[in-house]
Amino acid sequence: MALGSRRTVSSAALTSDRVLEKLGLHRPELRAWATYDWALSGLQTVVQTAVFPIYFVTVAASNYEPSAATQQLARANVIAMIIVAIVSPILGAIADYGATKKKFLALFTLIGALGCAGMFTISDGEIGRAMTLYVVAMIGGTGCVVFYEALLPHIARPEEMDRVSTAGYGLGYFGGGLLVALNLAWIQRPEWFGLSSADLAARLSFVSVSVWWVLFAIPLFRRVPEPPRLLETDETPGENALVVAFRRLRETLGALRGYRQAFLMLMAFLIYNDGIQTIIKMATAFGTEIGIDRGALIAAVVMVQFVGVPFAFVFGRLAGRIGAKPAIFIGLLVYAAISILGYNMRTATHFFILAFLVGMVQGGTQALSRSLFASMIPAHKSAEFFGFYSVFEKFAGVVGPLLFDLAITMTGSSRSAILSVIVFFAVGAVLLSRVNVAEGRAFAARRQRELTAGLTG
Repeated sequence: MALGSRRTVSSAALTSDRVLEKLGLHRPELRAWATYDWALSGLQTVVQTAVFPIYFVTVAASNYEPSAATQQLARANVIAMIIVAIVSPILGAIADYGATKKKFLALFTLIGALGCAGMFTISDGEIGRAMTLYVVAMIGGTGCVVFYEALLPHIARPEEMDRVSTAGYGLGYFGGGLLVALNLAWIQRPEWFGLSSADLAARLSFVSVSVWWVLFAIPLFRRVPEPPRLLETDETPGENALVVAFRRLRETLGALRGYRQAFLMLMAFLIYNDGIQTIIKMATAFGTEIGIDRGALIAAVVMVQFVGVPFAFVFGRLAGRIGAKPAIFIGLLVYAAISILGYNMRTATHFFILAFLVGMVQGGTQALSRSLFASMIPAHKSAEFFGFYSVFEKFAGVVGPLLFDLAITMTGSSRSAILSVIVFFAVGAVLLSRVNVAEGRAFAARRQRELTAGLTG
């Protein structure tokens, strides 16, 4: 090869490395970790947001009024969230003690994938089966996130966390967009794919989520190392893991107040994430209730995914310039506007406008919340702390759907609940404003040094 060609190749490689570093994907383990967001995205777009809620309302709950079907879906979400909220801290502590984060991640991935695959069997009027399989899929999908997110502080340096976290969301948006776009094509034009009906295409889309999830989870299990086990000074390797887990939880509950800034961040996240999760889970069901065409609803969800890709990376860069907390504030302000506009939504055009706004802020707000919390906790107890993070996240997924349930019972419509979601963003923002990020990070770093000095491997 000529010298000039070598310089060209070297320059191109250097440019590529710089781009990957700016995106937070500059090491193999970072790319593999972020790819799991791509893997999980199918559940979030197809099952949680786009296809299944519509299929549930129109097919599985066909003998119910649309508002009553939406109410049943909200109840299924509540059941799944409560189950995961109960077990997450316990399993997180067990995973930290036994160095089994990846094993628990694999277990919940399998549970969720089997639940999605089982949805193929749902037929007209089978609301009980639909709710059961949805709960199973959501247990797998929400439970696995505890162990996935707990790996973040082990693979990313403090100054990388915002970029790596938003990169995961960016890849997730792109992957979820591709899969739901394919599913939309199946459902809208089943004959193009040799399918007999849109109903069959919808049921096959649930199977595709299962395959997608398992296939793209493989890089993480191959490339991301299991963090080493570090024992507290009063622990030994042969103890009963469940006993150790409860002892650790008791100690952490007592010590959590010592992590004042991380705890305050959790409280803020509990509130504003309730609004975010409510919009994610109930948007298409509400759209179906007010008569928006199924194709338009799914197309809007596809648009959210692809709008979310660049904006997730934009939020990562923005956090590097102004900090994660101010960037989250921007996202919450936009969400407040979404609540107001959603109350007045009447047409598919309105839904597309709201979907674009959601795509702008959804990934960045959640990704930066994740990385901000990760920067204020000790790395060696990450699964345990993210177990508590999951509790707050899951309870954030309970109040909003319950609000929908209550609003429908009282008014017969979901519209009033849409406007009330703005309260979550306002209160969450007030609490977030009180978080001293620098103090939280300094305290976590000091505690990590102290804990590591007193630990045995």
